[in-house]
Amino acid sequence: MTEKDLTDRKFYRAEQETRFAEEAPDHTPQTEHPAYKLAFRDVDFMLRDELRPVRFQLELLKPEMLLDEARVGSTLVMYGSARIPSPEEADAKVEAAKNGSEYEQKVAASLAAKSKYYTEAHKLAKMVSEKGIVEDGKRQFVVCSGGGPSIMEAANRGASDAGAESIGLNIILPHEQAPNSYVTPYLSLNFHYFALRKMHFLMRARAVAVFPGGFGTFDEFFELLTLIQTGKMQPIPILLFGKDFWNRVVNFEAIAEEGTISKKDLELFHWCETADEAWSHISDFYELKR
Repeated sequence: MTEKDLTDRKFYRAEQETRFAEEAPDHTPQTEHPAYKLAFRDVDFMLRDELRPVRFQLELLKPEMLLDEARVGSTLVMYGSARIPSPEEADAKVEAAKNGSEYEQKVAASLAAKSKYYTEAHKLAKMVSEKGIVEDGKRQFVVCSGGGPSIMEAANRGASDAGAESIGLNIILPHEQAPNSYVTPYLSLNFHYFALRKMHFLMRARAVAVFPGGFGTFDEFFELLTLIQTGKMQPIPILLFGKDFWNRVVNFEAIAEEGTISKKDLELFHWCETADEAWSHISDFYELKR
């Protein structure tokens, strides 16, 4: 490029300017003071309350850009508990509770009985990942989980066992947590804001599988239902695993009978017990080969 080339950049890139600042030879009270730092390199400045809108924008942009670069066209999102053990861990969980209270033993047995959903989550993720569907040069139905343990681990593990990449959308919590080891490292994303994380779960979602879970799963599931019910989001397959669990903890029929939702709203989700049932519903919805 020459100085007269009309297509050349006329200003230095941000990374070049950053290098100039870091390599500057002068160290004076002025250059050493935080006020002199480039704004985008000043972490303390970026963490100020007034910069919250900027952090929102960054947390929206970074995952969007990385997923675009990874050619992720759509996702199969998988929600579920962080406490349900894998089948390999189920017996140990029951054994560990033997000396506990009656309540602790009952909870351990209940969670161990749900280990079948770990198996189905793994099977569904593996099944869909093996299909390797590509449209318009982008990968479709890429498995996406919350990146944590239990059902989330099963989802990423299933994709990994199929030789496919998968996404993990983690969230910073006060207690120690880390992505499960099956998330593809460059698709392991971390969030400060729950709202932005939930937004990214659904921006590319082409189907959502919901397994038994706690408050977090409830939050994600009911927000998804609300978005589709109100017309803010177009309908997609919502596969609800564990009819006995969900009907025990949520009386969907009663909500409709009370008139606070319509009977037709109960058709927004589809009951499933197996991965095969889930994929059958997804393939019928999108008219795909099974």
